[in-house]
Amino acid sequence: MLRLLLTRLLRLLPATWGIISVFFLLSRALPDDQLLSRAIESQLDAGSRPITPSERQAIEQQLRRRLGLDKPVFYFSVQRSSSGEQSTWYWHGAGNQYHQWWRHLVRGELGSSYRDSQPVATLLTETLWFTLPFTAMAALLAIAVALWVSLWMAQHPRWRSYLLTTLYSIDALPLFVVALLLLYLLANPDTLTLFPAYGVTNQELADSWLTKTGSYLHHLALPVLSLVLITLPGLVTQLDASLQHELHTAYSVTARAKGLAFQQVVRRHALRNALLPVVALVTDLLPAMVAGAVVVEVIFALPGMGRLLADAAATRDYPVLQGGVLLVASVRLVSHVVADGLYWQLDPRLRSQL
Repeated sequence: MLRLLLTRLLRLLPATWGIISVFFLLSRALPDDQLLSRAIESQLDAGSRPITPSERQAIEQQLRRRLGLDKPVFYFSVQRSSSGEQSTWYWHGAGNQYHQWWRHLVRGELGSSYRDSQPVATLLTETLWFTLPFTAMAALLAIAVALWVSLWMAQHPRWRSYLLTTLYSIDALPLFVVALLLLYLLANPDTLTLFPAYGVTNQELADSWLTKTGSYLHHLALPVLSLVLITLPGLVTQLDASLQHELHTAYSVTARAKGLAFQQVVRRHALRNALLPVVALVTDLLPAMVAGAVVVEVIFALPGMGRLLADAAATRDYPVLQGGVLLVASVRLVSHVVADGLYWQLDPRLRSQL
């Protein structure tokens, strides 16, 4: 099994390389005038004298050299003549932005932020300490609730259509709409103020761990609930459809005919086989929630990786965006390998083929 998973992982490496390379080239295709203007303004003091055009041009050239934007983007480029009839190919060799970026990436260097020159790896690590527990909590809660709701619907079929209608209605709403509705209904002085509207409070050193944990969970209740509600319909509908199919198969009917209780048929026989189509959804859940954290963390003003990437996109901080895209793409592709391992554990037919 280990050799099989390593082989699948090696096959996914070119896909990861292709995704991050395309993103790098697309980001470099955008005009950088606004980025350089913002960087120049951040370097100048508020009360300094106005700079001349020649001084501005010198600062811009210095910034281009420091950010590595003075080199060609790729190994070659195509330039058309003024008449547009002829195209000339230029080979730049290894002295280009893509080669330098890829060489640093292989050594584990993600570059530095354009805004404050901090290492991208440090920024992502600091924000992941908040985002990963938050999204993992939402993923585990969504899986547990989906499993319970699916089993309950299988044992109470008369309520199944009502619950599925409700889930389909929730599934039609975008994530930001669900988050804003929860914010309006449960954190609004005009309705209910059961939860804080934004942020995470700074805990005092003298506070006990129980107080800190309670305050932490209280502030994260609405963000976690937003991610759970937007994820729950897909999990429940898939698992419910699988359970309904397995309960009408020959082995389930035979088990009922032998006198086995319906709950035992569901839990001991049908559930294991019904989980097989849901494995891909479950393994892809955490990467999807990390991507969804961008919306939730902006709405609820949470200091996580999602908000970091949103701010980087607004300010065109390309190194931070590239690091975030690389992280999310890598986790998503690794999740497919995890799905293969879970399929191998759940389905004995796959183990017999090895």
